[in-house]
Amino acid sequence: ILLANWFTNSLSQKDLGFCSFISFSPYCGYSQQTLSKREQAEQESLLAAIEWPKPPDGKIPFAQSTDPSHSDFVIVKSSKFFKVGDQLEVLVRMKDFQGKPKQYGGDYLQARIHSPGLKAGAAGRIVDCQNGLYKVFFTLLWPGEVKVSVSLVHPSEAVQVLLRLREERPDRVYFKSSFKSGRYSETTECNICLPEDLPVCNYTDLYTGEPWFCYKPRKLSCASRINHAKGGYVKGLLTREESLFFQSDVNIKRPILSSGPDSVIVKPKAVTDSSSMDRAEDPTASPSGYYYEDQWRSRTHWIHNFNKSDDITDCLQGKVIHLFGDSTMRQWFEYLTAFVPDLVEFNLGSPKNVGPFMSVDLKHNILLKFRCHGPPIRFSTVFSSELRYIANELNSIVGGRNTVVAITIWSHFSTFPVEVYIRRLRNIRRAVLQLLDRSPKTAIVIRTANVQELGPEVSLFNSDWYSFQLDSVMRKMFSGIAVHFVDAWEMSVAHYLPHNLHPNEIIVKNQIDAFLSYVCPLQT
Repeated sequence: ILLANWFTNSLSQKDLGFCSFISFSPYCGYSQQTLSKREQAEQESLLAAIEWPKPPDGKIPFAQSTDPSHSDFVIVKSSKFFKVGDQLEVLVRMKDFQGKPKQYGGDYLQARIHSPGLKAGAAGRIVDCQNGLYKVFFTLLWPGEVKVSVSLVHPSEAVQVLLRLREERPDRVYFKSSFKSGRYSETTECNICLPEDLPVCNYTDLYTGEPWFCYKPRKLSCASRINHAKGGYVKGLLTREESLFFQSDVNIKRPILSSGPDSVIVKPKAVTDSSSMDRAEDPTASPSGYYYEDQWRSRTHWIHNFNKSDDITDCLQGKVIHLFGDSTMRQWFEYLTAFVPDLVEFNLGSPKNVGPFMSVDLKHNILLKFRCHGPPIRFSTVFSSELRYIANELNSIVGGRNTVVAITIWSHFSTFPVEVYIRRLRNIRRAVLQLLDRSPKTAIVIRTANVQELGPEVSLFNSDWYSFQLDSVMRKMFSGIAVHFVDAWEMSVAHYLPHNLHPNEIIVKNQIDAFLSYVCPLQT
């Protein structure tokens, strides 16, 4: 800390953006944080909130792990008369590969109700009874035949492996940087944590304290770094027994079937019932929304469907829109640029899929910008000069009624201990609060995480379970702040299309409708 303070005091303001020094100490940035009492208490509370049930002591053999094909679910009171607005309860009973009932919890499930003919769907709320039984609660939000689908994403035994990897192998995705001087260049490994006792270049950000290190090149200085890139994925992370818990057609995202009826008939609600039933006051309402005829209907705010490009132009006229995040936020930039004819991308010469990107509508005075978040980020190659932390970017925004900010940050943090993510969000939250303090009319929207297709390898780096944990932390840290949420999580769980890290265009369109409905709320 003293050295960092000395550096800060020794540099002029313009020098602060890029500096480095050599160190010979082992670094694990997340474990060397200095937290205030309030920050420590919040971190402990967040970690306690996402603590996951553990199986009994000792290693569980594969045959005694959860088998989705032996497990089943039943609709509680399936013959009951249901109407729109009622709660539907489902009981899931887990069994192992020997057909014996499981006696403990910790399985990771996803569940939804849906009516394929209506292109309607909603996510369920899952409660772990920690005895092999799970309750799933759905709110019935449309009339007709409503089907229930439940899937096992990971058995509890696999979740314990994911937990171990997150704590013990934060290096399982590694990064690299190139250093260049004249015609000579070198490439070295980089990460938040470089435990080897070799000289490193310290690129810790002096404003936010976000740590980042690269091994020092043999002949070049730390200041000669020219880019950042994904290095690769570590192989051979699992024992042979552990790998059995990660099999695509056996126990990763496999359906659990009903032992009886798997659907109910829902009648329309009586005309005398409150017509505002599906607009809950509580922003943490479950579910936060639902699909009907392929359109997302939020239960927390009114959504206007921006089906014509002119509608989007009218909404964004005279505005600057800042999009910060990963490739799922880049989808918003690509959708808007493609859909609005007058919004023309200005070629900044940026690497494809990396950015930064900018689109301009001179006629209607619209400026749309995308920039990726700072490391860790698994993009192909980002110029060092374009590596920016969201918090620092927010601090440079004046804000106001014509300024819109959208943020997403989650996927690239899944391989690190949660403390790393908490620190990043703490910095972003501080910058958000400062921006809202100086410019309260600024519209700030946070896009949540989403689910994705999973296989044995992807699960070890980007499992939905990792994303679910990070998303839970993010929602808690930004609750009570004047920001809006686009619930990409439920929008991906509830939809009929296969899960995808980069959701299909119809889902992105619904995300954009929700986003723009915050920017330009309907006058009701």
